[in-house]
Amino acid sequence: MKKTLVSALTTALVVGAASTTFAAANPFSDVPADHWAYDAVSQLAADGVIEGYGDTTFRGNQNITRYEMAQMIAKAMAKTDVSAADKALIDKLAAEFSDELNNLGVRVSNLERNADMVKWNGKAEYTYKSLRDKDASEKENSDHLLFRLEPSAEVNSNWHVNARLDASTEMNKDKANGDNDNVKLKRIWAQGNYGNFQTKLGKFAQIDDDSIFDTTFSGAEVKFGNKVTFTAGAGRLDFSDYYRDYMDDGDKTVLQKELNKEPKDLKFAPTWIRNNGNSQDDAANYQYAGLGYANGKFVGGVDYHHLNADQFFYADRNGSKADRFNYKQDDNANIWLVKAAYQFDKTNGLNGFYANNTSADDFDKAWSVEYDYKGAEAENKGTWGMWAAYRNLGYNTALFSTYDAILQGQKGWEVGANYAPFKNVVATLRYGNGKETWTNDKIENLFGRVELFF
Repeated sequence: MKKTLVSALTTALVVGAASTTFAAANPFSDVPADHWAYDAVSQLAADGVIEGYGDTTFRGNQNITRYEMAQMIAKAMAKTDVSAADKALIDKLAAEFSDELNNLGVRVSNLERNADMVKWNGKAEYTYKSLRDKDASEKENSDHLLFRLEPSAEVNSNWHVNARLDASTEMNKDKANGDNDNVKLKRIWAQGNYGNFQTKLGKFAQIDDDSIFDTTFSGAEVKFGNKVTFTAGAGRLDFSDYYRDYMDDGDKTVLQKELNKEPKDLKFAPTWIRNNGNSQDDAANYQYAGLGYANGKFVGGVDYHHLNADQFFYADRNGSKADRFNYKQDDNANIWLVKAAYQFDKTNGLNGFYANNTSADDFDKAWSVEYDYKGAEAENKGTWGMWAAYRNLGYNTALFSTYDAILQGQKGWEVGANYAPFKNVVATLRYGNGKETWTNDKIENLFGRVELFF
């Protein structure tokens, strides 16, 4: 198919109702202002129907494929403010390119488009963990099954409502009465997207879900920008939910086992939050802000997190191996974090972060460096990847660690690999070897997971 500027004008009819005048700036260096199709090309670019090439050219005399034409039609189909005549032209083009549109995941019939206002994604996964303290001769194994649904409902062209529902069970603690089973609505939030502005309201994950804050909170978030972004949020963070999930997953370090031996009325939470030593304060006031940058191969950011609750109890290195209940009391956590990732090519990447809790006197730092080679892609059978990393996850900083082989309060090496044996199936294996930072005990952790995506 010839990509003449006549084709551009034909497509312009599809978006003709989007604007009353062709006043958009022309982004293409090879379409001068005195060209007969300048207005049409400029408006199509402004409406997002055409993008051109990375060198700022349009190349209007170059052949294009049916797939490329289908991409333009798909973008035109997404418009709602079109006239009846333009709608008829859209339907005609959609029928002509129906096979290509289906390959793009764009459904053609109006009925299907309405049904697609609610989309369902999810997965089923099996996880095995073996956590070992070699010096204390302690070992804990767990088998965890999870079924997750993640619906997304379209409210209008700008707003969606999203949710996450988890049903899980501990196979190693299987009971006839189902006491080890649970079903939880983990997240639910409304999200509005307006160009370079985004807002979230509800219960959702925050900006550092790729480092040390892998949890959800209830509140609001705003985000501005494109390549350079500013994000800020505030709300309440529920530690009791995190504590139960953490223990269900079997992620108990030596320290946590010891703390569980305290009187039952002093319930232990990973951040040691209590109120006057008697009742537990399950939630903290939470605020955060961050600057992010993404451009091609490089992604980076600087973030700040502040949490306030009645009496944080920080781990103190003065506590000996025999007496592990030595704490420093403070109502606040103030955590600064710097993170970056660089993708050298399609197969090699490097990422890492460094964090510091300025309110803690000890175990106040957390950091990680990881090298990645390739990576399993759920949609592509036979793809695989492997990685090696060193992590040091201080107790008082890595409050909600995302990592599975080196845990909160541990430091050491991790190696791992993943593989997609079938489409939408990924198997992952991780091995961690290092030390528990408080007791200096040698640890060895094994993590395995199989995920089936749908």
